[in-house]
Amino acid sequence: MRHAVLVLMILFPVVIGAQEKDPHRAKDQVAPNTGVRTGDTPAVEDDGSPASAENSARPTINWSASAQTTQRSKPSRPVKDVKLPSIDGSMVGYVDNAIIGSQIRIRFDAAFNDPFPDRAEYFYAKCSCYRLLGAAPPPLSLAADPNASGPGPGIPTTINYQQLYMQAEYAPISRFSVFVQVPIRWLQPQGFKPTPFVPFGNESGLSDVQAGFKVAALASSSHFLTFQFRAYSPSGDSSKGLGTNHWSVEPSLLFYQKLSSRWAVEGQLTYWHPIGGSAGVPVTNHEGYAGDIFNYGIGPSYRLINRENFRLSPVVELVGWKVLGGFETAPGPIDNAAAEVSNINIVNIKVGARAAFGRHNSIYAGFGRAVTFSDWYRDLFRIEYRYSF
Repeated sequence: MRHAVLVLMILFPVVIGAQEKDPHRAKDQVAPNTGVRTGDTPAVEDDGSPASAENSARPTINWSASAQTTQRSKPSRPVKDVKLPSIDGSMVGYVDNAIIGSQIRIRFDAAFNDPFPDRAEYFYAKCSCYRLLGAAPPPLSLAADPNASGPGPGIPTTINYQQLYMQAEYAPISRFSVFVQVPIRWLQPQGFKPTPFVPFGNESGLSDVQAGFKVAALASSSHFLTFQFRAYSPSGDSSKGLGTNHWSVEPSLLFYQKLSSRWAVEGQLTYWHPIGGSAGVPVTNHEGYAGDIFNYGIGPSYRLINRENFRLSPVVELVGWKVLGGFETAPGPIDNAAAEVSNINIVNIKVGARAAFGRHNSIYAGFGRAVTFSDWYRDLFRIEYRYSF
């Protein structure tokens, strides 16, 4: 079922057909001021001579001039100038931006209290503590995996981390763009479970680089419906907790709807799918350690200040994840090292505001908190600068 959902999202019909309307003049169009149809032929006798006197009473028509007059008199269809919303039309800070445009974005996150950093290999790779279980007595030895590539061998009780994201997006046309995002990560374990394994220290460096594209199926001055495809490369050093050590793909549907001059709502539906990843527990398990994850979000915003050169918009966002499979290193004793995860729901509330200066610059600042027992982190602070051109 999860693979069917992934395929449907990737094959979302984003082909944008050019709708040409070629108006054809009616065959029986009437020439001005004559009462004679321009498609008719002037009357002639059988020998080709002009029509009889009886017919000569009809008005004499200059057919060439009439046709030209008809063409000139027909007003040309005005070209509709669709003004697309500027990039600062998006006021959210966590939901992906559906509006397509060229931009540079710099974002900084500070997250606290992540108790399961290797859950489904979404944040980082399977704990390397599984490498050392081969010498342990059964049944613990059944969980051994000499290829586990995550940090360790100590098992952290929780971690804090910070990430700096630098993203560039280029839109050669109004409905299509490509982007690349380069993240830098700092990682700090906050304590370790009581095991014989040696703890590890703070780490930092390049994380998994992302790239993708956007295509707008619908685009106007009041709404966008956009398909986004993002791919994650295993560029971060997984042994330091900087990456997942596998490729991932993430198709998304994004939308933006302007409700009034001040109100707007934005949202997303995303499906994260790992390609490869570590073996499950035990390694003969058909279920891999990495698992599919469904992500959704919605965020209404209100332009509290709506001046030409300055706009301030508070925004509240609800962001959720549903973990559909995979494993995590359990918080219990080492003899119960791994737990299978399936149908775990994680929901966060994000509160913040975006200030836009002119048509090019905007700054977002916000705070997110988990409202469910399960979480990726308990608290997260975000600040972002965006420049559009």
